[in-house]
Amino acid sequence: MSYSTTSIRNVALAGHPAAGKTTLFEALLQTGGTLQTAGTVERGSTVSDFDPMEKQRGHSMDAAIASIDHGAASGQHVHLNLIDTPGYPDFRGPALSALAAVETVLVVVDADLGVEYGTRRMLEYAKARNLCRAIVINKIDHADADPAGVLAVLREGIGAECLPLNLPAEGGKRVVDCFGSNAGDSDLGPVAEWHQKIIDQVVEINETVMEHYLDLGEGGLSGQELHDAFEQCLREGHLVPVLFCSARSGVGVKELLDVAERLFPNPAEANPPAFHKLNGHGPEPVDAHPDPDAHVIADVFKIVNDPFVGKLGVFRVYQGTVKKDTQLFVDDGKKPFKVGHLFKLKGKEHVEIDEAVPGDIAAVAKVDELHFDAVLHDSFDADRIHLAPLDFPKPMFGLAIEAASKGQEQKLANALHKLAEEDPCFHVEHETETNETVVRGLSDLHLRVNLDRLKERYGVEVKSRPPRIAYRETVSSKAEGHHRHKKQTGGAGQFGEVFLRIEPLPRGSGFEFVDEVKGGTIPGQFLPAVEKGVRQVLQHGAIAGYPMQDIRVIVYDGKHHPVDSKEVAFVAAGKKAFLDAIAKARPQVLEPIVDLEVSAAEQHMGDISGGLAGKRARINGTDAARGHEIVVKAQVPLSELEGYAAELKSVTAGRGRYSLDFSHYEPVPAQVQKKLTEAYKPRVEED
Repeated sequence: MSYSTTSIRNVALAGHPAAGKTTLFEALLQTGGTLQTAGTVERGSTVSDFDPMEKQRGHSMDAAIASIDHGAASGQHVHLNLIDTPGYPDFRGPALSALAAVETVLVVVDADLGVEYGTRRMLEYAKARNLCRAIVINKIDHADADPAGVLAVLREGIGAECLPLNLPAEGGKRVVDCFGSNAGDSDLGPVAEWHQKIIDQVVEINETVMEHYLDLGEGGLSGQELHDAFEQCLREGHLVPVLFCSARSGVGVKELLDVAERLFPNPAEANPPAFHKLNGHGPEPVDAHPDPDAHVIADVFKIVNDPFVGKLGVFRVYQGTVKKDTQLFVDDGKKPFKVGHLFKLKGKEHVEIDEAVPGDIAAVAKVDELHFDAVLHDSFDADRIHLAPLDFPKPMFGLAIEAASKGQEQKLANALHKLAEEDPCFHVEHETETNETVVRGLSDLHLRVNLDRLKERYGVEVKSRPPRIAYRETVSSKAEGHHRHKKQTGGAGQFGEVFLRIEPLPRGSGFEFVDEVKGGTIPGQFLPAVEKGVRQVLQHGAIAGYPMQDIRVIVYDGKHHPVDSKEVAFVAAGKKAFLDAIAKARPQVLEPIVDLEVSAAEQHMGDISGGLAGKRARINGTDAARGHEIVVKAQVPLSELEGYAAELKSVTAGRGRYSLDFSHYEPVPAQVQKKLTEAYKPRVEED
């Protein structure tokens, strides 16, 4: 079935764990005609949770895609691309990756439990990405549901721009429209009151529409005027529409689908994608127009290593039309690949198609050069073009691993590479100082799931050591360093001398290398060697073996020899001069601090607060939640949270839960720094 860009709607379902995203995904596919019967999470029969580990655990761990081809009530054909994303923060990488492919993020909220941590975080991520946001309050027909209370919390916490498009009625057995209608009653009061609120919110975004409304009343507004004003409200964040449904019983699902068809923006209406082109002056904004006849620009937002199809690159087309047999370049590559087969995804199924128009989501297989965030194009004019990077959470947990059986080292390396391709928050590093392979992720669970995948998917078992904390090193004052590297072993020798200054930068600034050499005391061709030596220290650390950050290095003088000066000499001189300066600059070990939210029954407040106090935590406050629950918010050193899941389970009889996000780095206490530095045994090098 063919369709145009204006018929496409791209929507990601996001939110807190167990809010019902996957069940809603199934219900929408069934209502839209893609499925005859909706699957269930309990039976492991859903389209999106097709991975054996997802079925076993009963929740999503990766993003899944499926489409609906549906004839709208207006007679217009609509193609809806839906992405179901994981709710658990441990698997936020695939969830955030989906934001690069959609115009609208639909955040699902549990009417029983209300607004939770994942609700707010995904709304914040979508807002930062300049995406249209909408909220669906699910499970409105449950006995403990409180739709009115949830809406009130949303309007208080997110803002008055949260307004319903429809309302639950008859105890959640049906929903009534309050955007297009002002008659009737609902579980939240008279429809007319909510109708007036949302109309007032929509018309005030546009001066012309506002004037017509004030002069002629609502009846004087054309349907197009109201639609355009609504779409502008979504784009500018002036309105976050709220809808009600019960995905399990089907109440409100058709109405939600109708809203997506009529009111959610198509790719030509939404905020333009943030592409930029790199040149000598820095990144410049690039316009990608949804013109089917322009040259192709597409972005790969998901990699799947399928055991039958091979590597699958899932991409969103922003400009031009991708057809079978099209020749495409990957990033700045000079050799194109041929699109032999083009697919649409339906969970684990791959449906072959002939073309993908601007705004559509498709996939191509067996192209080794593909990687996450790769830009596909068919013109050298699109070289050096990239989509603005997503702000992924920092992987804070580490495990040192090795193959359990001899001879499987290469198989392990290949499998780790494939897992890292699929999840932008799963990193693999090789630490040369300790000759260890270290995997890093968002939590201990995140890492353990990937180790299970190594065994089940790739047949590789590993041995691991306890999680390692991602400490960092920095300096706290300015200092100068100097080193003369001189070797004479017969024949040509080695000579290089470096003088440099270092100074601390604000936390999170990274590293700056500044050349202030005058008069050619260090020839220009040797300055990269000096920087290389400095970066070796940055990578391996100076006092405790952890990477260094937030430092400016200024090379201002040195000496060279016309015969004996070589690159290796200035690498060594730069490295030793940097170490000399660090020793005088009051070096510090930094530890990651995380934002922690703990939810539990009210009676456990004292035990939770007391336990956190013993972990060097700063408690920032507590919030009351529904059902006599409290939410404790704190900032805690990550190193203090080892084993916290078991501790919380014990204190709350298994009913407590927590989530965390990286916040910042700050210096460790003196006694901790002493312990870390004493444990560090750097490799002795000859001068």
